[in-house]
Amino acid sequence: MPKSRNNLYEGMYILSATLSEDARKKAIEKITSSITHHAGEVHKIIERGRRKLAYEIAGRREGYYYVLYFTAGSTSMPELWREYQLNEDLVRFMTLRVEEVPESLEFKELVRD
Repeated sequence: MPKSRNNLYEGMYILSATLSEDARKKAIEKITSSITHHAGEVHKIIERGRRKLAYEIAGRREGYYYVLYFTAGSTSMPELWREYQLNEDLVRFMTLRVEEVPESLEFKELVRD
């Protein structure tokens, strides 16, 4: 069995735009509880709000964006990804390994002509 290392991750999660505020809170709670269930720790949650998607995904044109910073074992990531794929409220997700949790987060909007 491979040796697990704890790494710091940045996860971008896009939830369905049709969810109510309570349903969004429950969906994020499901994601964070899944991380803690796999011996991880959530450090920061940033809500980016409702935004237009870059392209249509399964008939959806908008979604609610969240950025999470968390630590987790490297061997637990495939299991987390499997759980994310089964989550019907989650439109898209992406997880990257990072070096540190930023104090503030700036997103630059791309202007398309």
